[in-house]
Amino acid sequence: MADLITLALIVLYFVVLIGIGSWASKKIKNTEDYILAGRSLGFWVFTILIVCSICSGMTLLGVSGFGYTSGWPGIWEQIFVPLAASFCIIFFGVKLNAIGKTRGYLTIQDYLAERFESPRALRGLSAIAGIVVSLIYLVGQYAAISIVLVWLFNIPHWQALLIAGVIITAYTVVGGLYAVSWTTLFQGGILILGVLLMAPPVIMSAGGLDHINTVIAGIDPNFVEPWFPSPAYASYAYATPEFLVSFGILLMVGLACAPHVINNVLAAKEARYFKWAPLVAFLIYAVVMFLVKFTGFAVRSLVEEGTLVLPDAVNAQDFAFIAGVEHAMPNVALWALFAVIVLAAVMSTTDRLMLTVGTSFAWDVYKNILRPSATDREVLLVSKVTIILGAGGTLLLAINPPEMLAWLIWMGIGVMLATFAVPLLAGLYWRGATGEGAIASMAVGLVAAGIFGYYSKFVGSLPVHFSLYALVLSAVAMVVASLMTAKNSAEILDNTRTGWFIQSPGQPSRKTSPGDAWRVDQDSPRQQ
Repeated sequence: MADLITLALIVLYFVVLIGIGSWASKKIKNTEDYILAGRSLGFWVFTILIVCSICSGMTLLGVSGFGYTSGWPGIWEQIFVPLAASFCIIFFGVKLNAIGKTRGYLTIQDYLAERFESPRALRGLSAIAGIVVSLIYLVGQYAAISIVLVWLFNIPHWQALLIAGVIITAYTVVGGLYAVSWTTLFQGGILILGVLLMAPPVIMSAGGLDHINTVIAGIDPNFVEPWFPSPAYASYAYATPEFLVSFGILLMVGLACAPHVINNVLAAKEARYFKWAPLVAFLIYAVVMFLVKFTGFAVRSLVEEGTLVLPDAVNAQDFAFIAGVEHAMPNVALWALFAVIVLAAVMSTTDRLMLTVGTSFAWDVYKNILRPSATDREVLLVSKVTIILGAGGTLLLAINPPEMLAWLIWMGIGVMLATFAVPLLAGLYWRGATGEGAIASMAVGLVAAGIFGYYSKFVGSLPVHFSLYALVLSAVAMVVASLMTAKNSAEILDNTRTGWFIQSPGQPSRKTSPGDAWRVDQDSPRQQ
């Protein structure tokens, strides 16, 4: 039960978020401002936005829960996830930021539509796929928020969801990416500082890593090994060598190409940010991830020794971080800070997902397919209405929380990987990739991810993460369909800087004025 100090600080936290949203609304003059914050994000705002778009409810609740159930074999997650930020910035960001400024892209679908000369089919398919995977991911985020608020205020699950949904929806609808980026900088700072302050006392309260390792090794000797032996011998022992290969691809590439992450690269103000942002993002996230994982180990040790008892819930492991801090830091004054830290971690991704859903429908489906004559004002209205409807729908789906928060989030990442990785990588780096190949790849990946994801959860176990099968089928579909169809025009390939390079020599990014951002050459698919 929250005390008055905790309640007051949480209310203050929410007021600050709403205040940032109100301030941001005054900066919005057109759709570009709403979707990309006027392409004005500075180095730290951009870098923290990338980190916190990836950092989610999984970081504090899911990661510690995974550490609690699987021990050291799950430690590879702490390398793979931070690498996703670096992968996104290097392999997608450098090219897409430069192309986006010269061609006036507002979303990743703008790029796909022009690169593959498919202004309706591929744009529509990729937009719908992005909305679907974002909604799946959102359910996991809302479940995480509910865990926190139920624990804090001892209120029903549905009330916790409603409170969180109203607050996040409000500042996202009002301020667009300006609000999301600046609230994320605020939330990211709280998260980083909070983990640095809170995780070490939990680890020390369990006797330090040496003692923790001794205790968890008594549960299962493989808990202190780098991976579990193959084949898996228990439900928790799935982090085998072959699974970890697929897990690395899932997290590093799947998160990097997630719509709510990759769209951020279009908003960076300067191309020079891409020199240091990959390293800074990796280091920040790696430190946070390792500390949270060690906290999960510590709580498992405390539970095994009878010092701590987790709540009687189907997703009890997701309470590991919360229970650990409660045990190690009983000082009431620290509870208010911790409550805000957990909320900041979860909400920093949720708002970006909601904005992605709204802008994908309003700009890519409504403006570019259904109603090309729509004005800026109309597009903004449709985006805001879509955000509200998406929030309401996912809140309803989140009423029955998943058994394991991390699984639902991995499901969303798996669909992202299977759907977007091949079309994006092939589009940027392979001049032979065609529009038909991209459509086939995305459609096959989306359907296959659903089939294999369902099978792995409800029918039988698979030796690797289900997304790897879907990714392979997506790649095969891309290659086969592309080889059987006519290549895109050389002019389009040159305009979209397609080829085996990250930064092409002799093609510096051209600065554009706000008016140029809306100009599209006559050969662009947007005009076809």
